[in-house]
Amino acid sequence: MKILQILPAQPTSDGDGVNISRVADFQALALDPYLMLDEIRSDDERDYLGGFPPHPHRGMETFTYIRKGGFEHRDQLGNVRAIREGKVQWMSTGRGVVHSEMPLADAKEGLHGFQIWLNMPAKDKMRPPRYQDSAADEHQQLETEGASLRLLAGDWRFAGTEASAPLTGLAGDAAIADLTLAPDAQAELELSHLGRLALYLHSGELQLPDGKQLAAGNMLLLDSRYPLELQAGFKGAGLLILAGNPIGEAVVQMGPFVMNTQAEILQAIRDYQNGDLGEIPSGSV
Repeated sequence: MKILQILPAQPTSDGDGVNISRVADFQALALDPYLMLDEIRSDDERDYLGGFPPHPHRGMETFTYIRKGGFEHRDQLGNVRAIREGKVQWMSTGRGVVHSEMPLADAKEGLHGFQIWLNMPAKDKMRPPRYQDSAADEHQQLETEGASLRLLAGDWRFAGTEASAPLTGLAGDAAIADLTLAPDAQAELELSHLGRLALYLHSGELQLPDGKQLAAGNMLLLDSRYPLELQAGFKGAGLLILAGNPIGEAVVQMGPFVMNTQAEILQAIRDYQNGDLGEIPSGSV
């Protein structure tokens, strides 16, 4: 594999004081169609108890994946869903969504999950919002010796098998999977049909082509034209694979809004302030 860039996750907080690790790129768009990855990982509920009270989005997609614990999602469309271990959720926000994400009261053993932001093409930014989630048992796991690939979104080829995740049709033809490698195990994937490829190492260590060890909490931006050849360290490795096709459009971002021009951002703010994006039905929060 050919590494183009290593992006360390940065500690920050969002929502009502939720501690997260973040990789974001709204300027150079080196991750296009991906814009941001947030990882929440803690066994101390004080790090996430405040959750994410009601807030708006426009012009982007959110993809949430829970590995431990869970959140309850509520939105102005009337969706009320518990997103638990092994489940994913996709919101293509289009012209606007108002939602909240709060820790589940019965998830007391800590939390580990991700929210990934994807850009939307300009032609789709003002379409009606779409929502979809999955059950944990809907996600296939493709396995070979020492490696297990959990399909989260998009279409995949691995270990001689072609399969699709329960969520498809994401912006930029995005394909997302969670790969687990046993200690010192190897795996190879072919993703040259997609123009963008990145890995986020969330657990263990990965051995790089130069022999160095990469620790968890780093994202690798890779050249997708080269085969993805992975080698875990002695602790094994867990990593999210993010692939897709760049959208290639200018991005202007302000808080939860991702549009193409500053004028569109200002309009999004006005629409939200005027209540045009809707609100979560009373009694829902």
